[in-house]
Amino acid sequence: AETYSRRKGFAYGRTGTASQQGRLLNSVLAGVDLAYQNLDSVELGVTTVDHYFDTLGGISRLVRRAKGEAAPVYIGDQTRGEGVVRSLSEQVAIETRTRMLNPKWYEGMLGHGYEGVRQIEEHVRNTMGWSATTGAVQPWVYRQLTETFVLDPAMRERLSALNPTASAKMANRLIEAHERHYWTPDPAMLEALRLAGEELEDRVEGIGVAA
Repeated sequence: AETYSRRKGFAYGRTGTASQQGRLLNSVLAGVDLAYQNLDSVELGVTTVDHYFDTLGGISRLVRRAKGEAAPVYIGDQTRGEGVVRSLSEQVAIETRTRMLNPKWYEGMLGHGYEGVRQIEEHVRNTMGWSATTGAVQPWVYRQLTETFVLDPAMRERLSALNPTASAKMANRLIEAHERHYWTPDPAMLEALRLAGEELEDRVEGIGVAA
């Protein structure tokens, strides 16, 4: 919230010069009843790029601070036919199912090799961004991402072979999500995730990899 306020809390007066007006921004946001983002391209979703959670999530944090309570966040999906308005939580869930957990989507990403794995990891990072700014990500999202991309040995090997750095980051982000209380895996899953993360880190560092 502080970062967003520092970046966006400027106003232009009669002189045409911008000045920091954090108090004015807070007073305006104290009257906000909801936050809204329109989507108009099937290529981009709220978990695809970081500027959605950076901007909309930042506003949401500031509204909560200014009002003392969170304002609901909605997404207007105008990508197909008549528009549909969903809660942010619903939108993240839909994108997770149709992209990240959809074999057709992630196999397409893996077809791009190094960059494809980086894109998958970026989706995980952006999903965490929504948890950090709004708390709107359901715990099952992290559980199923963990099962699909980290705990499956064959998938873990594929990701690591294509992009060892991004695959290790993905595991570490999912561990961090647990540490931030975004989800709570059972002890066996958490231990498996930590071991997988260590294995992926070792590959990045060249430990245990045959010459």
